[in-house]
Order: sequence, then structure tokens, then C-alpha cells
Amino acid sequence: MKKIITLFLIFIAATMNSQDNTKEELPYYEIPEQAETYTAGTVASRMVDGLGFRYYWATEGLRAEDLAYKPGETSRTSSETIDHILGLSDFILNSISNEKRKEEEKALSFDEKRKLTLMNFKKASDILRHTKDITQFDSSKFPFWNIINGPIADALWHCGQVVMLRRASGNPFNSKVSVFAGKLRE
Repeated sequence: MKKIITLFLIFIAATMNSQDNTKEELPYYEIPEQAETYTAGTVASRMVDGLGFRYYWATEGLRAEDLAYKPGETSRTSSETIDHILGLSDFILNSISNEKRKEEEKALSFDEKRKLTLMNFKKASDILRHTKDITQFDSSKFPFWNIINGPIADALWHCGQVVMLRRASGNPFNSKVSVFAGKLRE
């Protein structure tokens, strides 16, 4: 009986540790170290890092009631807003990489959508950080400028909406988050 209890406790500890490690593996708990030089690529990368950091904390600890909350009949729920941000992250990454990803996102869980969005932001930031000539991302349809004032700015806007909606549903944003410093205050 002691062996069964011991094995059960080991299993629970391993499961809890596995869940903790999963959270730590997500990018943007803190903003990554800054680049050593200012280039168009490193500045655009830092904008995406700021977006990733805000998204991480806007969505951290959301509950089912937060995801379902909407202030009025014509409003989006937090979950619908998160779906939109995932679509924007796809658009950003697809606009600057050869990786064209578009899978059925509605079937994903909130945690899967959150992770995919954060990974999209991280991949986009990494590509931009190592880019010398950002005009390579201009397309026949639009210049890279439109990525900045379009999906990057829009995703920032919607992160703010998620923060507002979570406050309204009774689950405020972590007050220790410093968007200026890009980390948690002590």
C-alpha cells in the first residue's frame, strides 16, 4: 500500500512539474534582451516583442467565464478577440516568412491558441531581428509599413481589449506587470 501511495505521489508531483514547465516554455513571460544595434529589423522585432509580452500577460490566467464574457450583444467575447489576435499573428508571420500556416483554429483549445499566437510572435520577431533589409518583406500588394500600422497595431489594440474585458469580468490584469520594463516588478 505504501508503494502505491508513493507512486501516486510521484505521479502527481511529475504532472504538476510538467504543467509548470509548459508555462515556462512559452515565450514572452519577459521581453527578450534588447538588440545591440538599432536597425529597421531590430526595431520591428522589438515592436513584436512588446506585443508578445502584452499578449502573454493579457491572456495569463484567463478563466472560462473571462473567455465567455462580453459587455453587450454586439460586442466580441474575450475568446472571439483572442481568435482575432491569433489570425493577426498568422498574417504577420505569413507576411515575412515562407511558412504559410493556416489550420482550423476554432477547433483549438484556449491554451493551444494562446501558445500558437505567442509562438507566431516569437518566430516573427526572430525573423525581423536578423533582417538587414526590411524592404524584402514588401509585397506586390503592400509595403511592410502596412504590417506595422495594420496587424501589429491592431493586435496591440485588441490586447488592450482583452485586458479591459478581463477587468470587467472580475479577473484584473496582474498589477506587477511593467510594460515599460518588459518584466514583472518585484
